[in-house]
Amino acid sequence: MERYYQKEIECASQEQIKAWQDERLVRQVRHVWDKVPYYRAKMEEKGVTPEDIHGRDDLYKLPFLSKADLRDAYPFGLLAEPLEKCVRIHSTSGTTGKRVVAFYTKEDIDLWNDCCARALAAAGAGPEDVCQVAYGYGLFTGGFGLNGGSQKLGCLTLPMSSGNTDRQLQFMEDLGSTILCCTPSYAAYLAESIHERGLQDKIHLKAGIFGAEAWSEQMRQDIQKSLGIKAYDIYGLTEIYGPGIGISCSHDCGMHYWDDYIYIEIIDPVTGKVLPDGELGEIVITTLVKEGAPLIRYRTHDLSRIIPGECPCGSKFPRLDTIMGRTDDMMKIKGVNVFPSQIEEILKEFSEVSSEYQIRISHLDGKDTMRIYVETNGTVDFQDLSKRIASVVKSRIGFTPLVKVVEIGLLPRSEKKTKRVIDERYE
Repeated sequence: MERYYQKEIECASQEQIKAWQDERLVRQVRHVWDKVPYYRAKMEEKGVTPEDIHGRDDLYKLPFLSKADLRDAYPFGLLAEPLEKCVRIHSTSGTTGKRVVAFYTKEDIDLWNDCCARALAAAGAGPEDVCQVAYGYGLFTGGFGLNGGSQKLGCLTLPMSSGNTDRQLQFMEDLGSTILCCTPSYAAYLAESIHERGLQDKIHLKAGIFGAEAWSEQMRQDIQKSLGIKAYDIYGLTEIYGPGIGISCSHDCGMHYWDDYIYIEIIDPVTGKVLPDGELGEIVITTLVKEGAPLIRYRTHDLSRIIPGECPCGSKFPRLDTIMGRTDDMMKIKGVNVFPSQIEEILKEFSEVSSEYQIRISHLDGKDTMRIYVETNGTVDFQDLSKRIASVVKSRIGFTPLVKVVEIGLLPRSEKKTKRVIDERYE
């Protein structure tokens, strides 16, 4: 049986949702035109005014917003409310010297908490549960988002933050945690630690809410089996709100996203053309109700598709497919464009390997070389497995990698995000 946090909204008709979307979009466009000179200049450059926008069908007329725009506008250039009305900021890490800063009003925080409460309820959580939040706190959004959602839902909330595995396991055992929120990499690490210490019978988890990094279906299955839980995929970006704007359901056929709060388009990342449901492209998000730092047609660089049709779970919210990579994660090897997700899809076909892997790209003897490191147990013929994986990569992608098979446990683990692709050409 599906659970809801705001059933009257979450079960609203499509007609009602579309009416909300149109009304909120018109209001949001007017809001940024009046309050944000940066937005106004971009709209004027494209020859569009608020009078041209009557609803979702006019969204294509508006300019895209990129992370470069957010950096150019740092720190206050996209602020749409007086600073006195804002109560918190979050920020992404800066790779070019400038960070991306998102401002939140009290209403933004409340709404984000509602999003996370919806997500937790969709994962089966309720007031009877103990929710262990092992995402990082601080400028990172993960901890604060799930913490707020858990409290709104009425769960006993453990604000553990990331790391300190000994303490994580102690609280998990002593307080009977039933819901675990963290990165999938850390969930896999915790599972290994539980088995190493023989704690399987003392841990009572029933569900895990994992996100903040890409993870394969094989990794999902491994985590579910090792922890004895149902694993849910949560989606979010610091620039939008944070985690909780979308989550998978019990049927594991995509992530429902709250389209009464955000509107999602899928575009061709090269041409910018809006693609129909079912086609793979770049996710573009418009915040319909965010006050502090609203974003209109924000290019996320995340690759996915909108899954056509209704979900068997009965939810009317639309679904995003699993995030299949990022446009800026693309690797060019020997003239071939490769995404990490393609390698993951191949590896999950080999039951002998674990969900842990690492890709290293080097430039040796005047040519690019990809090395793929995978883990397996000692009963497998390492050389044979290496040849079989390399052969499938060659047939599917078009070049032969060097595949190195190692014992389970030898690849690096992380209490935060695991770095799976290391491009040594630019180090």
